Amino acid sequence: MRRRSFLAELTDFIWTNKAWMLAPVIVVLLLVGVLIILGGTQAAPFIYTLF
Repeated sequence: MRRRSFLAELTDFIWTNKAWMLAPVIVVLLLVGVLIILGGTQAAPFIYTLF
């Protein structure tokens, strides 16, 4: 049995169980994570001007 990645398992779960309400939650969490990561870099002043 081949081991699958977390992203593949999550996508398969959403697809087979028709759990479409999880997709926006995951997208928002990913975007918040990207903002947190970019907040500590040289891009921080550009991000702060968006808000």
